[in-house]
Amino acid sequence: MRTTVGIIGAGPAGLVLARLLHNAGIDAVVLESRDRAYVEQRQRAGILEQGTVDVLRAAGAAERMDREGLRHDGIELRFDRRRHRVDFPSLTGGKSVMVYAQTEVCKDLVALRLKEGGPLLFEAEALAVEDADTEHPRVRFRHQGREDVLECDYVVGCDGFWGVSRKAIPAGLSRVHERTYPFAWLGILADVAPSHDELVYARHDRGFALLSMRPPVTRHHPSKEVASLSIDSYVSRLYLQVPAGTEAQSWADEEIWDELERRFETADDWRLHRGPITQKSVTPMRSFVHEPMRYGRLFLAGDAAHIVPPTGAKGLNLAVGDVVTFARALVHRRETGSAELLDAYSQTCLRRIWQAERFSYDMTTLLHRDPAATSFDDRLQLARLERVAGHRAAETDLAEAYTGFPLD
Repeated sequence: MRTTVGIIGAGPAGLVLARLLHNAGIDAVVLESRDRAYVEQRQRAGILEQGTVDVLRAAGAAERMDREGLRHDGIELRFDRRRHRVDFPSLTGGKSVMVYAQTEVCKDLVALRLKEGGPLLFEAEALAVEDADTEHPRVRFRHQGREDVLECDYVVGCDGFWGVSRKAIPAGLSRVHERTYPFAWLGILADVAPSHDELVYARHDRGFALLSMRPPVTRHHPSKEVASLSIDSYVSRLYLQVPAGTEAQSWADEEIWDELERRFETADDWRLHRGPITQKSVTPMRSFVHEPMRYGRLFLAGDAAHIVPPTGAKGLNLAVGDVVTFARALVHRRETGSAELLDAYSQTCLRRIWQAERFSYDMTTLLHRDPAATSFDDRLQLARLERVAGHRAAETDLAEAYTGFPLD
């Protein structure tokens, strides 16, 4: 099998890249180790930066997002039983974010790829990237019970932290920067209307909490009285800071709701809506960056190269930034003959990545309580939050970073 760009992984990074290349008239093959159902159901990020929204719209992949997604013009910070809203448009020149789950982004892009694009092979496990430092890199993969080889001009590894792509970079060239946090997120999905119309980030002495949501799902049910009945099913997504290593099922449902209620408590009459919990999971908190992100004609993108704690909602958006950078560089090479932008890929991406790492670290240390925290640490957190709530410059810095760093 032969193609211009071999893409390993059909997560958001791989699928967005495939769409961008298709629109630019560049052929590509996508290899995904999992089946289609898994790709379209794995729960991950739910916040799209302004830049990511713009990319999806320009790529012709935003029809359902614009119809069903929830535009958010701000977030609420809670601390010391106080509430402070950060208004994005007034602080950023009109930028906002979109609540639209990664699962839905993947569904839209998979459908477009299968309808309009080139090959997308599910259950095609990449085994190794070979000859990455030559002009003819290859991907060995297993599909339908037999091994095959994908010969490429370029390989883009969008196969996540545990994928094979990063392993193709010689250890002597790799530099790894990482931090592991002593806490995790216990996340739930609940069939209940959100308790607030925007995301709420709460700092509490008992630990962090986050109130989020998913767009309502419209279902049609047959009935004897009417042809169909349209019902909006509301879904809330909420998180609690818990010790690292916590098992999700060790928390009973009522215990979770009680703890959320404590951490979201305010001095006014705000109330938390409770409902049936349909899913529980625990997300570890870590920061990771691999440098460089390029070796020969192998380019890393997304979680294959970097991971951020979810507090800043940067993971999916960084992945999109990576593949936009690669696609622009490849088009530039085709149109001008210059490899200048391809050669600068790693450096270009890392500038944005380290700013996102900085912001995610700031948000994490601002809102989470370290198990070893002292009274000095607690008061320092409150002082930082009061600075954001009381000074426009600090509030603007948060709003600009949250809505997204430029993709240029």
